[in-house]
Amino acid sequence: MSPLKVLVVDDERFFREAIQDVLAAASVPCVLASTGTEALELAADEAIGVVILDLQLPDLHGLEVFRRLREDRPDLRVVILSASTDQDDVLTALRLGAFDYLAKPLHEEELALAVSRAGETFEIARGWSGLRGRLQHLEETLADLVNRAREASAAELREAVVDAVATVLQASRTSLLLVDDDEGALRVAAVRGHKSRPEDMDLVPVGEGPAGLALARRESLLVQQAGEDPRFADRVPHDRYATASFAVAPLLDEGRAFGVLCATERHAGAPLGEDDLALLRILAGQAARLLRAPVAEVEAAVLLEPEPAADEAPADADGETQRIAAGGGLCTDLLREICEAVGAEIEPARVFDAALKPVSERVGAAPVSIFLLDPTTGVLRRDAERDGGHRSDRAELPGGRGLAGVVVGTGAIVATEDPASDPRFDAEIDTPADGAAGPLLCGPLRFRGRSLGLFRVFPDQAGRASAEVGEALAAGLSAAVRAVVLYRSLIESIEEVARARRESTGL
Repeated sequence: MSPLKVLVVDDERFFREAIQDVLAAASVPCVLASTGTEALELAADEAIGVVILDLQLPDLHGLEVFRRLREDRPDLRVVILSASTDQDDVLTALRLGAFDYLAKPLHEEELALAVSRAGETFEIARGWSGLRGRLQHLEETLADLVNRAREASAAELREAVVDAVATVLQASRTSLLLVDDDEGALRVAAVRGHKSRPEDMDLVPVGEGPAGLALARRESLLVQQAGEDPRFADRVPHDRYATASFAVAPLLDEGRAFGVLCATERHAGAPLGEDDLALLRILAGQAARLLRAPVAEVEAAVLLEPEPAADEAPADADGETQRIAAGGGLCTDLLREICEAVGAEIEPARVFDAALKPVSERVGAAPVSIFLLDPTTGVLRRDAERDGGHRSDRAELPGGRGLAGVVVGTGAIVATEDPASDPRFDAEIDTPADGAAGPLLCGPLRFRGRSLGLFRVFPDQAGRASAEVGEALAAGLSAAVRAVVLYRSLIESIEEVARARRESTGL
């Protein structure tokens, strides 16, 4: 995505250039317009995400410009500039959806904060939009894999899997490695973008290198700069890849890792991110089912749709196949619905409620909760919950105990129908407030490479505590947490500015 630009619309050259100077100090590029007509033309640039719009323009009234901007670019964040005589028009603009307003004369720090906040929300919404498109692509790719698996040989299916990874992650180098039981190591089974043939490539010892480590730990890995990551600084040859970013996800069969999927070399040169890792994990979960399942059981192996309602007739085999091909699937449906819900909200409580609603409805979960980590005490505190009105989660969790501690410590997904059978289970931690053990789905919430907390889901339907669903929730709810964290930090900055101004004026 291209860098964010700000469009400044004001007929007074002094204000245009003053705003440009303030934003230039914050490394924010600006485009300047002196008329409404010019502004409407410039706003067609998709890199423009924020508009600072004066209401008094020589050719068109600012409200008319605002209405047209909303029609042409509903994604834009518009900050209104106003004089003291424009208050009625300001209120009208806010009712119509203006993001914020600033009064003249301008205060530089307030201007910078308003633009920063508007830009952050635009980027979040743009990220959601991009993720929705990638989810659609993922659905289509998974449907294609299902169709190809019916008639493909084992070798052809493996090639299809690495092609799918390359397509979804836009990576020019991808590989599938499977455990060679005789050698006790990983053997390359299929590659894309490598000069060597799979049979000519070296075995990878379990526990060594990114692939061997992911297999041994049964954990996915994301490395954005291998040379700066202490785990791999000395393990990855610096001249092997054009970029030093890669993602690895294990293939699991009933908890046992039997292979890994690897991706590197993004076409655009950008490092792989958390969304890429989430998509790779979902692909790995589906690929594991396909590679392990007999061809005759392919549809049943990969289908992740909710069970049909009691009054809904079950589909026949052809109907199931058509539904997969049409892009159905609990994982991608959940991610899409979280994207759409959260993208429409800003205030933290509403963001979390919007994010948790589809989880509660689709997974049949009560409660479903978000816990954020207190960096000082290490305690996890419940920040949001959807309890269905009859069952609540715990208010706090110690960060280092039970299955919750495993998630915080390792970043792994915990998905189990019977958590009490796990030796790491702690009844005082890994159950809701009523202490009743049951199916548990728990995963990390990540932001900029670090864990901020976890989500917990207690499904009330069998079969919903799956690792694939957990990976989808980790991606969607992590994005919701990122939006909330950014919003809260900006509000704190605004409050600090207001407090400083009160102290300086003695009011």
